[in-house]
Amino acid sequence: MRNIFFTIIVFSFYLSRISGQINMDDSTAQVIGYWSVGDGESYKVSLRKIKLRESDTVSNILMTYNVDITVIDSTEDSYLLQWVYSNYHTSVENELLEKISSLMEGQKVILETDEFGRIKNVKNWKEIAANQKKAIEEIKKEFKYIASANRLFEQIEKTFISKSGIETSAIQDARQFYTFHGGKYTLRDTILSILQTPNIYNPKKPLDTKVILHLDELNKDEGTFIISLSQEVDSDQLTKATYEYLKEISKAMKTQRVKKKDIPKLKNMTTIVSKIRENGWLIYSKQKKIVSTPVATNIEERIIEIR
Repeated sequence: MRNIFFTIIVFSFYLSRISGQINMDDSTAQVIGYWSVGDGESYKVSLRKIKLRESDTVSNILMTYNVDITVIDSTEDSYLLQWVYSNYHTSVENELLEKISSLMEGQKVILETDEFGRIKNVKNWKEIAANQKKAIEEIKKEFKYIASANRLFEQIEKTFISKSGIETSAIQDARQFYTFHGGKYTLRDTILSILQTPNIYNPKKPLDTKVILHLDELNKDEGTFIISLSQEVDSDQLTKATYEYLKEISKAMKTQRVKKKDIPKLKNMTTIVSKIRENGWLIYSKQKKIVSTPVATNIEERIIEIR
């Protein structure tokens, strides 16, 4: 997720790096990456995906992995942070899906942020794309007898083999991690805005999104604060984007063409609650996404916590 508060924070950030980001006099907190080269933290990430059909649970899959983050370079207006992924585990009992779930095992991702900690780009996206392409080709060869896997491989390649795919979809945990960076927030004040979030089906057409954000708690003694948000993607735009994607897939696979009337209206809502140190390091974050239709619901919950 791009930093969805870029439009908001132009009204609220300081123009220099500072270490004291909690101000009890005006009940504000500012989220800035106040880091030095060599600084780092280690996290455990838990990603649970649940599919419901009416009131019945169709599937419930849990994936966990570790990520070690290190600041490897710093300038007056940017940071380079290395994310290293490892120790993937999944509850799914399917050899193909197990291999796909651990595609990022051992992968290094070099993120460039601005001086506040907002993500600018993935510096080594070409390296990541080459590594993932090679890994995906190996999996294809191993499971070539599963004809139905072709569509799955197409979606995975869109995520991992292009710059836009990697920066939009492959680093969603990092997008969650840095969601609030760059902003200055006031205790119990509510920020309401219409912004844009990435469209995983078509990165060139972001989706309008209603965002509500507020600072829930300040703790000067601990040097921490808790911020939360809720966001809802424009339902009509989301439904149209999904239809266009399915239409392309059916054309590529030469299957029966999807009809627009057969795509139910979709809803996509996300909530994030993060506890952050005033030096900009995350302590804990929980993100919950709910995508629903009149008959089915997909729930995705990601928790990032220091290990």
